[in-house]
Amino acid sequence: MRKSIICLFVIFLVACKAPTKSSGKLKVVVTTSMLTDLVKNIGGDLIDLQGLMGAGVDPHLYKASEGDVSKLFNADVIFYNGLHLEGKLVAVFEKMETQKTTVALGEFLAKEGLIGSDYFASNYDPHVWFNIQYFKEFSDKVTSVLSEEDPKNAASFTANNLAFQQKLDLLHTAVVNTIATLAPEKRILVTAHDAFNYFGKAYGFKVVGLQGLSTATEAGVQDVQTLSEYIIANKVKAIFIESSVPRRTIEALEAAVLSKGHQVSIGGSLYSDALGDGGSVEGTYVGMFLYNVKTIVNALQ
Repeated sequence: MRKSIICLFVIFLVACKAPTKSSGKLKVVVTTSMLTDLVKNIGGDLIDLQGLMGAGVDPHLYKASEGDVSKLFNADVIFYNGLHLEGKLVAVFEKMETQKTTVALGEFLAKEGLIGSDYFASNYDPHVWFNIQYFKEFSDKVTSVLSEEDPKNAASFTANNLAFQQKLDLLHTAVVNTIATLAPEKRILVTAHDAFNYFGKAYGFKVVGLQGLSTATEAGVQDVQTLSEYIIANKVKAIFIESSVPRRTIEALEAAVLSKGHQVSIGGSLYSDALGDGGSVEGTYVGMFLYNVKTIVNALQ
């Protein structure tokens, strides 16, 4: 019922009114906190930026409030991850497409490099930000769109993108160097859900998620038992909770492993579908990525 009301609200607004630029700046709305950080790096003070999802918010389950719909309606440009990450917002975005620039960044990535998934309607794993190269492609696309929408500031957007790309290159180097200290046979990452497959593919980790690709699915008793046996067989030292996923499933997995006489610990909390608190180091994409890598490597040593 609530979804129907929101959809009708969108249709009514789109049909009756056009967005305004009261601040004189391009109004940009994005979904996830990762994209908020990215667009902030490119647009800076030249745009009026609003992010819908804050720290610890799960995009798989996120539903648009009437306030969110109002922000989207008043935006000049909307950026979202796409590949059905924001599954419950797809209908809203589709209704916006005919009225404003609406960009699903993940849809512009070369499909042959993406990881397949039968769960999502896109047929691909949407957690592409854990491949730094893909995030660089996101940055290029954001720069291109902002430059088209606001040509007078195109040179600034381009310069900001260059600076951000350099930060991402340094991040990649730091990640490679940190992971090099961990023996290859120890590179098994067990988490609450399969958000880290692109990270694993890029940096040589076997990734196993208890809940599968989406947090909308629930792990059952059999899932816990099967994964506990895998952990024991592969002598996994630590498993990880995620900041945007309830910790109870990983705690159940830990208990199952311990009950079978194998020592395993919770190695820490990783940021998966959202960044850390605003203003913190982990509240940036670079800070989040480095924190995750250091947490993983230290726990698995």
